Amino acid sequence: MTHPPTLATAPKVVLITGASSGIGEATARRLAAAGHHVVLGARRAERLAALAKEIEAGGGNALPHTLDVTDPHSMRNFVAAAHDRYDRVDVLVNNAGVMPLSRLDALRTDEWEHMIDVNLRGVLHGIAAVLPTMTAQGSGHIVNIASVSGLRVDPTAAVYSATKHAVRALSEGLRQESRELRVTVISPGLTHSELTETIGDDDVKDAVTGQMGIAIPAAAIGEAVHYAIAQPAEVDVNELVIRPTAQG
Repeated sequence: MTHPPTLATAPKVVLITGASSGIGEATARRLAAAGHHVVLGARRAERLAALAKEIEAGGGNALPHTLDVTDPHSMRNFVAAAHDRYDRVDVLVNNAGVMPLSRLDALRTDEWEHMIDVNLRGVLHGIAAVLPTMTAQGSGHIVNIASVSGLRVDPTAAVYSATKHAVRALSEGLRQESRELRVTVISPGLTHSELTETIGDDDVKDAVTGQMGIAIPAAAIGEAVHYAIAQPAEVDVNELVIRPTAQG
């Protein structure tokens, strides 16, 4: 008789960027409910504090910490705060992201730079901040939230797709360089979050908003993160693509 793999149940210290809303918030709630210690990072300190208070009231364990992923010093402080509290760092969920979609000929170059800073440099800053600790521990798990836009390119999404393709390439390189760290890429399709609020082009924003009727809840991505980190240490779930059933 074949049995399903036994899932790891020991609590882990999980750092989550972009934890004040959307996928980050949903992931924090799911992992805290599973007994993990969640360290919440984002710029909106009040929302982090409220989320941590709610998690703690429900019997979970949460540490809020103000974070700007575009600042490597801020990211290092985020990791240090987690390590000071729990004496280890088991998982980093690089989730923070922005999606100000527009046509290239609109020349919204400040938005291009912002996407690169948050979506790509932010991920690199996270990796750089946790790698020394995870290497010293001889274990660790980095979960990078990409997008189905990292699997395809659509009009208005050229720069956004470029950042998400880069995250997938970066993740695969990191995976191949290590035999102790686990690396997972999760690529969501249309998902309810605040990403659409970062679109400054009104026509594009209206078009994307019109597609959101089929979007899946952010909790679906939180569940995927939980699945990936719950596998035994010798099992590395490399990539998950999570789309609405109705998405083309």
